Amino acid sequence: MNASEFAVLPAGADFHARRGALSIEYRWIGVDDAHAPIAVFLHEGLGSIAMWKDWPQALCERLGLRGLVYSRPGYGRSTPRASTEKWPVDFMSSQARDVLPALLDALGVSDAERARMWLIGHSDGASIALLYAASFPRGLAGAVVIAPHVFVETISVESIAQTRRAYEATAQQTNPQTTLRAKLSRYHDDVDSAFYGWNDIWLDPAFRAWNIVETLSPITAPLLAVQARDDQYGTLAQIEAIGAAVPHAHVLTLDAGGHSPHRDARATLDDAIDTFMRSRIGAR
Repeated sequence: MNASEFAVLPAGADFHARRGALSIEYRWIGVDDAHAPIAVFLHEGLGSIAMWKDWPQALCERLGLRGLVYSRPGYGRSTPRASTEKWPVDFMSSQARDVLPALLDALGVSDAERARMWLIGHSDGASIALLYAASFPRGLAGAVVIAPHVFVETISVESIAQTRRAYEATAQQTNPQTTLRAKLSRYHDDVDSAFYGWNDIWLDPAFRAWNIVETLSPITAPLLAVQARDDQYGTLAQIEAIGAAVPHAHVLTLDAGGHSPHRDARATLDDAIDTFMRSRIGAR
């Protein structure tokens, strides 16, 4: 991937109404063709540009796409979350409806380009992709959602609580450089901003009622929803709910791949995305 640049978003684009502008880390990747469709990659709840590693670039080259990767506010090199700031229950909706459109505006992505644009999201990023597709049904060519969340499951909460214990286990480790916190620090300027922003809201009892299934019916763009059977953060009920809410969606179950099939079942996932997208690129 090429070196990061930064886009500045106005305060009104922030999903929790922080006063002051936001600096958003982003990179353009993929093929060098101004006429190629754009694929926007939306990272997971602890992700960033760097945590994608080389997968977005390789996928864009395979499919002949321009790619846009960015770190959401609170992540990577983007403006961190204030230590006193807690994300609201609807933080993913605001990311889809406010922050992403504002970033596209700041980068000069036209309406015509957006109509040919694909979203490729993982985990929380997949949920944001679904919410964007529902909010702008005619402003998108299609979406691929990997390990999406559309409601809260007990398995998700239990795994996220376990992740918190691992993150806070630094004092018990003989080598602090091997802890989860140390590993995540390589990818985020303010690692506590990234971790607790995500972890606190997912473990908040109020978040147990979060459910976006009924908001998905406006989606008209082609949609591929992928879930692995051995995902420790969610079950097949997630993509089954998507299939019921969006009847034209293509629902794909992987026998293995965990929560990150783009890392742990890469060849299988890439082939599935290739088959799905090639028949639809340029069709809308």
